[in-house]
Amino acid sequence: MFDQEARLERLLARHPDAVVVEPVPGRRALIRRDQLLVGGHDANTAQDLVRRWYDSRHDEHGVTCLRLRAPAKVDVCELADRLGGDTRHRSLSIAPNHLVQGQPLWWSGPADLPRPAAPPPAPSGAPPRREVTVAVLDTGLSPHPWYEDAAWYAEQREEVAEVLDADLDFELDAQAGHGTFIAGVLLRYAPSARLRALRVIGGDGVGDELDVIRALGRLAASGGADVVNLSIGCHTFDDRPSPVLARAIAALGRRTVVVACAGNAGTDRPFWPAALKPVISVAALDGRGDRAWFSNYGWWVDACAPGVGITSSYVRFDGPRPEGDRFEGYATWSGTSFATPAVAGRVAGLAAAEGIGAVEAADGLLDPAVRHTLPDLGVVLGAAA
Repeated sequence: MFDQEARLERLLARHPDAVVVEPVPGRRALIRRDQLLVGGHDANTAQDLVRRWYDSRHDEHGVTCLRLRAPAKVDVCELADRLGGDTRHRSLSIAPNHLVQGQPLWWSGPADLPRPAAPPPAPSGAPPRREVTVAVLDTGLSPHPWYEDAAWYAEQREEVAEVLDADLDFELDAQAGHGTFIAGVLLRYAPSARLRALRVIGGDGVGDELDVIRALGRLAASGGADVVNLSIGCHTFDDRPSPVLARAIAALGRRTVVVACAGNAGTDRPFWPAALKPVISVAALDGRGDRAWFSNYGWWVDACAPGVGITSSYVRFDGPRPEGDRFEGYATWSGTSFATPAVAGRVAGLAAAEGIGAVEAADGLLDPAVRHTLPDLGVVLGAAA
């Protein structure tokens, strides 16, 4: 069995309500069985249209999850296509509930596993001209010397604590520490940033669009953020964006910059939400400045940054193996997940240092007229000095 197939089997075993769909051979996607997501204003109409198969409904933060009766054996992808309008222009904001994953991990990943590392220099910088908030939708945050005394961390510490070993096998879950690692990369580029963590995926690196949309709704309702880092994503069953997720991102407003990873499948197949027009999509470069072998690429990619052998903050954990699984708060890891906060951090850092809006900072950093670009990889942003 191919290693990627073994990983997929383990994922399905851990998430028994997940199912693989493949309307086009070779173009898989993962969805939650018997679930449809609907934009709030369309919920009553959609419920009426699915009443033959309807089981229950849950509304929260502008999104409705309609659960269908399992015995009905409804193909939710086909149903969403039909109800939304199988054309370029959808009539209803409706979609299956796709699973999302952090990106070092995908069927053809992970790009590699985290490895223990020596501590790099702690983030430092000049006093900012304005306060900048970066929202990190990920696995949460573990305590770390780089930020554990910060006021912003104290405000949310218990709420967003990472779960390191959910299956109690005495080993780190596949992507435990993912959010903590991303926080360190962000702070390296924007040391004065206030981070706001929202936990949307587990330590295995798996979550779903419903949790992401709810988190975006909570963020928008509480005042939003200057920058949002999404080192997560998925392929969709029809290679089109979920209109429900797209609406949730749009609700953040035009003053928020959303940065998302391009994915680690080594393909030009659009990866969502990165491929959405309002989102800055980030691919990964290797140490030579070429596309990392695992990184997605294509017309929809806006920027690229180093994503191989990145060293950052990590969790403390001592596993059962004699060597290689004892972490003292720092690690080296690879993936488009870690190229993404390099771009998000640069945007936040420039906005803080210059006292400008995040959108203005992003426009300046990613202007292809004055920046070096690579085909299918967008504007090149190098490593930190």
